[in-house]
Amino acid sequence: MENNSTLNTQHSTLEKSSKIFVAGGTGLVGSAIIKNLLEKGYTNIISNYHNRKPQDNLTFNIQHSTLNTNSVTYVKLDLLDSIAVESFFKEQAPEFVFLAAAKVGGIAANNTYRADFIYENLQIQNNVIHQSYLHGVKKLMFLGSTCIYPKDCPQPMKEEYLLTSPLEYTNEPYAIAKIAGIKMCESYNLQYGTNFISVMPTNLYGPNDNFDLETSHVLPALLRKIHEAKINNTPTVEIWGSGNPRREFLYSEDMADACVFLLQNRDFEDTYKEGEKEIRNTHINIGTGEDISIKELACLIQKIVGYRGKLYFNTDKPDGTMVKLTDPSKLHALGWKHKVKLEEGIKKMYAWYLNN
Repeated sequence: MENNSTLNTQHSTLEKSSKIFVAGGTGLVGSAIIKNLLEKGYTNIISNYHNRKPQDNLTFNIQHSTLNTNSVTYVKLDLLDSIAVESFFKEQAPEFVFLAAAKVGGIAANNTYRADFIYENLQIQNNVIHQSYLHGVKKLMFLGSTCIYPKDCPQPMKEEYLLTSPLEYTNEPYAIAKIAGIKMCESYNLQYGTNFISVMPTNLYGPNDNFDLETSHVLPALLRKIHEAKINNTPTVEIWGSGNPRREFLYSEDMADACVFLLQNRDFEDTYKEGEKEIRNTHINIGTGEDISIKELACLIQKIVGYRGKLYFNTDKPDGTMVKLTDPSKLHALGWKHKVKLEEGIKKMYAWYLNN
């Protein structure tokens, strides 16, 4: 590998016919990005699946739509397999990459499957980022998570707070993997002149979410538990913790719109130099800047679902970090802001859940 220590990132134009690889396109994040690309008229999208090839209408929740799902090609590819990923990049030669693939889960999953979370996320990132460099990808976007910020981070969380104090222990392996991804992108840019940018979305929810009660995040887990309690006439729903922690939530389709916006309008060099001062942390937060307590969220879901039983908050279970709110001011300054309010988004998500 040639050691090029000069930052020579080139601005790369994303054309409608550009070949775009969405790694992890069947999940919550990837499917939303693909749908957004289709809505904007991109015609050469490739994505991967692991075991089961997705059905277009189910993947995107497109019914009676004019979106051309023939613009998406699915390839069976295990992103943990370095040889398979290398072959994929040789054969497909994508020009732009959204790295949306990850092993994700809530508090219980992160704390239980610690080795899986750090190994699988590091392996996926290493394979995709390195092959993107070797095969001359024009621009890559790495998607992380706001759990990268310290446990006792000042609120709201600014990009500059990364690596300033210890992480929350329950999801430390996942957070370390994501921090490694940010720094890998930054390091390849500085050494090899690549154009790899990183974004940190806040808590996401929406179509194609994970509703498994063992591994899901708080919002889809609450939605499923409260829905099933309604269907089964269960008088009480148990919710972990006091209900006092506050969380920020962003609808997945808003997140996807922000990602495509940034890929179109932002390069690493733009983030790395602000005026004459070079900055260390070059990722950008994607969030709403608004939060809600878990108790208020549960009550909102209860109203939307129409459940008339009681909510029991089990204080013997962990709360996690009490406040996690992003500062999205950098993104807002570029001209992007979220559109979907929380209640509207949960109603859309619940309609999708009932249909799937």
